[in-house]
Amino acid sequence: MSQDQQIAAPAAPSGTDGEIRTPLDAAINWCGRGVAWLVFIAMGISVIEVISRYVFDSPTSWVHETVVFMIAILFALGGPVAMAKDKHIRVRIIYDTVSPRIRRWLDLFNSVITLFFAMGMTYAAYVMFWRASHNPLGEWSFERSGTSWNPPFPALTKGIILTALAIMTLQTLLHLFKSIRDVGTAADDSKTSEERED
Repeated sequence: MSQDQQIAAPAAPSGTDGEIRTPLDAAINWCGRGVAWLVFIAMGISVIEVISRYVFDSPTSWVHETVVFMIAILFALGGPVAMAKDKHIRVRIIYDTVSPRIRRWLDLFNSVITLFFAMGMTYAAYVMFWRASHNPLGEWSFERSGTSWNPPFPALTKGIILTALAIMTLQTLLHLFKSIRDVGTAADDSKTSEERED
């Protein structure tokens, strides 16, 4: 065995990366596993379309829009699932080099910033969905694709985006409460340890 092979890989930093933090996160993670099957359904109907078009010379009018709609659902709901697993984007070069105490403060800061962002995006998605689901008189009238099949997928996609962002806002709020609790608990623990040393 060479000297290079004997060198162990550096241990991963101990943090909360990948942790399911709330019951809502656990529920979203569970639902995400079911929604993930949409990719196989989309693949299946795409195969049916290819066979129908090129073998039987009988193309469909519904497969392409349905597949795009299913993939849009997957993309939109990927945000809440990533947040539920704590797998969202993080500046690791900073996060991994600081102490657990600083990480708790960074988690708190991140939750505050994310909450404002998620609230703003949720409002924008609400406005977008309202315009796609109501006519100028305020009556329900779903925006449609304008193709020969003409499904209401544009309006429904915007509704899914709104739902995903609303879920992410709620998740962020719960994560913020947990971060505040973690920072407070860490402060109490440090005070208790200092009292014991005295």
